[in-house]
Amino acid sequence: MLSKKTKYGIKALTYLAGLHDREPVQIAEIAKHENISQKFLESILLTLRRNGFLGSKKGKGGGYYLIKEPHDIPMTAIMRILEGPIAMVPCVSLNFYEKCDDCPDETTCPVHNLMLKVRDSALKIYRNTTLADLLYKDT
Repeated sequence: MLSKKTKYGIKALTYLAGLHDREPVQIAEIAKHENISQKFLESILLTLRRNGFLGSKKGKGGGYYLIKEPHDIPMTAIMRILEGPIAMVPCVSLNFYEKCDDCPDETTCPVHNLMLKVRDSALKIYRNTTLADLLYKDT
């Protein structure tokens, strides 16, 4: 299941990407437009800023803004930063691999083999979808 943190992060990034200029937008505006708690959104936006997706400006006229073009932001990057590992179990994770304690042989484990397919399917979608793609309702 997708966490609210990731869901709200994607909504906030999509909102910023949909603006015609790259002027800073206050948290309150994003929160109101996307129906997100301002305090929770602030934490999410700080994470995205620390990871190189957003810039911020303090003071009058301040706020957050995209520092990358929407077509240069793949969903894999957003998912890994906000959600963590894409794989549902650690034994199939590409970046966070851990052997399962209860599994003597991954190659014959039915759960492992199923989760490999799920991971690969999700990765294909995330890798082939950018923030720009989310701006269009028919994708």
